[in-house]
Amino acid sequence: MKKIILGIFMAAAMISCQKSTEAKDFKTAYIDTNKLLEESTEAKDLKAKYESILEEKGSRIKVEADRLKSEQNSFTANAQKNGQAWAQQKYGELQQREQEIQYASQMVAQQVQGEHGVEMDTLVARYKKMIKTYGKEKGYDYVYGTGESATVLYAKDQYDITKEIIKLVNDKYKTEDKKEEKPVAKKEDSKK
Repeated sequence: MKKIILGIFMAAAMISCQKSTEAKDFKTAYIDTNKLLEESTEAKDLKAKYESILEEKGSRIKVEADRLKSEQNSFTANAQKNGQAWAQQKYGELQQREQEIQYASQMVAQQVQGEHGVEMDTLVARYKKMIKTYGKEKGYDYVYGTGESATVLYAKDQYDITKEIIKLVNDKYKTEDKKEEKPVAKKEDSKK
């Protein structure tokens, strides 16, 4: 009986040692996902693209808003000359146009934000695949992500591979960009 208990104890000790040895052999790293999305060239280009679209569409609405503001300013001067009935009618028209402009502005912002969100989701999915491949190639057992939805509460700086991943995604984006430029150039040449 003592031999059985001793045998079980020794087996448990060996399993425990084996597990702790295995745990020490894990290769882990983490990526600051916020930093990745702030510093990768493709994410920056995507952000700039949608800021430009928003600015362009917003400028059209701004022209209308400026025109309305001008009419509102002249309204106060003309209200006394044209009478109360005219003033009430014109005031109602100006309010309605102001609401339409606000609605149009909100719709443009929502549309651009939605399109940007879809492209960012696609970008994040592509980055996840790249990170998975990178992790396998480099022999990592785990690669954690930090950021808004942090999955790491503590990590040594030596495990931070964010810079390597930013370089990887930027390099890949540059090579994809060059591949896409060539067919575009051919299309332009054929039009001439």
